[in-house]
Amino acid sequence: MTQSMKNKEFILEYLNALSGKEKTREILEHYISDQGLIDHILFFDSAFPKYEAVLEEMISEGNQLILRARLVGKHEGEFAGIMPSYKQVDFPFVVSYIIENNKIISHWLMADQMVLMQQLGIEQAQAH
Repeated sequence: MTQSMKNKEFILEYLNALSGKEKTREILEHYISDQGLIDHILFFDSAFPKYEAVLEEMISEGNQLILRARLVGKHEGEFAGIMPSYKQVDFPFVVSYIIENNKIISHWLMADQMVLMQQLGIEQAQAH
């Protein structure tokens, strides 16, 4: 099995272990050594408890894996100064992981925060 295939299997296991569940530091440290990513996930799980990451596309080459997905959850905790709205959110993101020895050691993430803010009622949708 190629390293790319192993990394795809690892990320699927990781997503299944976290998606729709409480994300504890212990479970995150099982999969991740990148403290910035751990802190980011814990922050988002405090605002959108047990959020799901819905995988849409995954590409892997060598020790790098990129996935396109959506975060689906309910706004139940403070987020960037915004008190809980209890609204459902569903917004896209792209993340790149560097994986070594079955651990995410580095990441790069881009999320569509405008869509998130619109769903929370903070930003008005723009007419096209």
